[in-house]
Formats: sequence, structure tokens, C-alpha cells
Amino acid sequence: MSHPSRRLVIVVRADPVICGHSGEARNLAEVALTRGFDDVRLLTWPIPTLEAAGLPLKPLDRLLPYSDGITVERPEAVGDYRVPDGRHLAGLTGRLVELLSEPVPTVCLSMYLVPHTTVVIDAVNAARAAGFTPQVRTIAKAVGSDVTNVIRNCLREGRWGAATVLFTTFLANDELVAVSEYTRDEIIATAEEVDAHSGTTFAEQCRNRVTVSYPPIDATAFLDPEPAAVDAALARRGLRRDGYLLFLSRVARAKGIYDLVIAYGQMRCRDDVKLVIAGNGPALEHVRAMAKEDDRIVFLNDVDDDEKTLLMNGCAAYALPTKPEPDFVETFGIALAEKMLAGGGPIVTTLTGGTGEAVGDGAIIVEPGDINALADALDRVILEMTPEEKASLATRARAKALEFDRGAVFDSLFPQATVGS
Repeated sequence: MSHPSRRLVIVVRADPVICGHSGEARNLAEVALTRGFDDVRLLTWPIPTLEAAGLPLKPLDRLLPYSDGITVERPEAVGDYRVPDGRHLAGLTGRLVELLSEPVPTVCLSMYLVPHTTVVIDAVNAARAAGFTPQVRTIAKAVGSDVTNVIRNCLREGRWGAATVLFTTFLANDELVAVSEYTRDEIIATAEEVDAHSGTTFAEQCRNRVTVSYPPIDATAFLDPEPAAVDAALARRGLRRDGYLLFLSRVARAKGIYDLVIAYGQMRCRDDVKLVIAGNGPALEHVRAMAKEDDRIVFLNDVDDDEKTLLMNGCAAYALPTKPEPDFVETFGIALAEKMLAGGGPIVTTLTGGTGEAVGDGAIIVEPGDINALADALDRVILEMTPEEKASLATRARAKALEFDRGAVFDSLFPQATVGS
């Protein structure tokens, strides 16, 4: 029986989930095929399970295909209904054990400590205990909400045991990665809190071992879209170039969507530009109700990856007024970097979490939660900023975003020395 020569397994919430990290997984997988991996697998969840969880999903009939050589596996649950969550974890873990039992040098990347890193560590331990001697190197990537949501909630609720499990699982990997410097700092800060309570030494270990790997973006998918394609896409939506302000992200309170809708109501430019809210999320229906009397606000909840670029390129301005909430802090802002590549009008955002690392000096910055400042900034961008000022800002934005091109990010995250060691 023949086997691949090198395998990459990424355990992640993959497409169709609307999540920047599903895009990360796709981009890393595609680059892996050009870097000597001849078997690349995304180990993820059955689509009915994702739907039942209430996650915002992309249109299932318009998902971009993966290249040959990339296999998306969605193991079914193991066992019966009496163990609802554990059945799916058993399916993921069991399938990974099967892959690790083969004599193939493997790199295994997990995104999200809960539960994907747990899946990886359990599978590696099970494979070794069974005597399979897997040739595997594990990389755990903390994507942000691992810390700002899961670990922070453990600390707020005094659940020190759960926090201890999370850190020991993270540290059990061969390599530890954070999605931004902000996330790395948060990992260390939360580890210090656990250490102070429990006498552990997590902070020192994290300080010494955690590196940063920014999200990989396929720059070619965003750069210089065909003007005719942009115009055609806008016409299908009843829009015109530079005739709308765009919010394209998960529709959630922490993304600043409520602030943006309120600010739009008081903007001087509202007669010149519509507000387009593109995306899905937990706040969508509430925001729809807020805006039901305003026919200048347009909702698009079926935007696919191809159309995303075209909408970004055609907008008069892009707004992501994200702000810290107890359940979420923007730890990078992948959509911001994508917008900076796509062109179009300027970005107005906030310095929340890791967004400053994403935008550099390529965006207009307002204070999180300052609705008046948000309205003023968007009025200035749309009504007062000169073409020369916009062009200068766009040049800086593109140069910054090109730092996150997927090839360079992949080569930093997966140097040759990590494969099969």
C-alpha cells in the first residue's frame, strides 16, 4: 500500500463557517501543496452540526472549491445520543488516530484550544499508547477568542481547574503560536493570573515559547479586481460605485454594528451613500428591526467569497467600529487586511485588541464606542477627503496588508525543520 510522503492536517472550523480562521485554514492548505506536502487534510465538523450550533454560515451552494490534494473530512459522531458533544469529539479524535497510524511524516496544526487542540493532543497520545509511533509535530494556534472568551471566562467565574486544563493542553504541543502580539500578551497575562492563584508556572513557559503568526491571506484574490466585474456585481445588488458605506463582517455587538447603525442615522453623508450590512451573526435580526424604518440601510446575508472582494472594492468607505466586549475582543481583524488589499474607499475602524497590527497607518482611527466620532470620521472620509488623500491612504494600506500574504506566512509557520521531526 502506497502512502503520501508528507502530510499536513489542520483541525479547524472550516468552511462554510463565516470565520476568518476558516479562511486561514484554506490558505495554509493551498500553499502547502506548493511546499512539498502531497496530502493536506482539513479535519472539521459535519455541516448539520455547524447548522445546529447556530454559527453564521456561507451559502452552501457557492463555496469555493479546494485544489486537488486537499481533502476536507467531516467525521460523523461516534456512539449514540446520550453523549451529545463527546460523540463528535470522538469522531474527530478517532479519525486523526487513523491518520497518525500510517507511516507518514505529519505536521498537525490546530486552531482553537477548545476543542481542536484537545483533539490533537488526545489523538497523539492515543496513537503512541497504541504503539503506532507516529511521526508527528504539533502546532497549536491560539486564535484570540481562545483567550479573550474561553480563558477569560474561566478566570471571571473562578474556574481555575478549567483554565489549568486549557494551558496544559496548549503547552503539550511542540510549537505554540498566537494570531497577534495582542493575543500573545493576553495569553501571558491570563497565565500570570492562573499562576498567582494556583502556583503554576504557565506564564514563564508561555513567555518563552509562544510566537506570533499573523493570519495568511490570499492577496491575489483581492488585488485589482476587474472594474467590469465590480460594476456588474453592484448592479445586481442595486448599488453603484462609491454609493455606499460597507460593513462586511460578523453581525455582532462586539463588531460595533449597533454603533454604526446609530451613527449612520446622524451622518451628513447619508443622503449620498447607503449603508450596506453584509454578513450574518447573532445580532442580525435585532439590527434588522432597528433599521426597518430606514430604507437607506441594505442587508446582504448571502455574500460569497468572490463577491466580497467586489463589494469592498466598490464602496465609498468601509467601517468596522469593533469594540471590546466580555465575550469577544478583535484580536487581529482579517477583514480589515482583506479590505486593504481589495482597494475601494478608506477604512474607518478602532484600535481594539490587535486591529492596530492589521491596519498599521492604513486606516482612519476612532475611539471604540464613540458614536459621534464615528459619524464625523465617516462624513469626513466621504464628503471631505480629497482623491489624493485617499490614494495615499490606499497605498499605505496595501503595502501593510501585503505583509500577510499567505506564502510568506506559511513559510514562517512551517519551516522545513518542523516536517516529520
